[in-house]
Formats: sequence, C-alpha cells, structure tokens
Amino acid sequence: MKKHTVLVQHQGKEYRFQVPEDQYILQTGETQGVFLPFACRNGACTECAVKIISGQLQQPEAMGLSPELQKERYALLCVSYPCSDLVVETQSEDEVYELQFGQYFPREKPSFFGGRVKSGLPLDED
Repeated sequence: MKKHTVLVQHQGKEYRFQVPEDQYILQTGETQGVFLPFACRNGACTECAVKIISGQLQQPEAMGLSPELQKERYALLCVSYPCSDLVVETQSEDEVYELQFGQYFPREKPSFFGGRVKSGLPLDED
C-alpha cells in the first residue's frame, strides 16, 4: 500500500502526516494526532474545505462541492484520498459556502414590510 505525505497549512501552522492512498485524509490525520475542522464527515458541508496548493487527490464523494469549485482545486478532506504527496491549505467554511451558494441568496438582509419580504424569496405566513 503506497503512502503519501500530506502537509496541511491551518491557521498559521503546518501539519505533516502520512496517508495511505486508500484512506481518507481527515480521518488518517486524526489517528496521528492532527485535528482539523470538520462537521458532517460525509462530504456534504464545507467545514473541512481546503485549497490544493500542490499534488493530486480524489474526492468522488464530495457532494458538498460543485464541479466548478473542484476544478478550481478545492477539496473536502473528510472524503479525499491522496494520489500523490500533497500540500493543502484550510479554507473558511463561510468563504467556500459563499463561493458555492452566494449567487442564490440576496447580498443584503431582506427587509420586511407588512408581513412581506421586499427582497429574496417571499415567506408564506398563512
């Protein structure tokens, strides 16, 4: 079983650990004492999102990232397998969420007048 070195840059610190190519990066890091952000552990949220600085990985179960963001070299560590030595940098969940879903939501908070929403989607109060 081939192992790859993964270097994770997180909040000004660097964490380096070995990951077999058939194991998830996040889970393997934890077994070696490296604890990184996560929430769902199944590729649906963006809490464990990283930007790939160098190297390759596979993330066939990353349903929480659009194909467009994956092409821009974003990945979710909870469902990623290394294909080579890697250098990744953790990302803000809010930033990645905004990149992926921001166009679907109003930039300003909706204002209410007479029980109706002036922007965004109307709420049915009946």
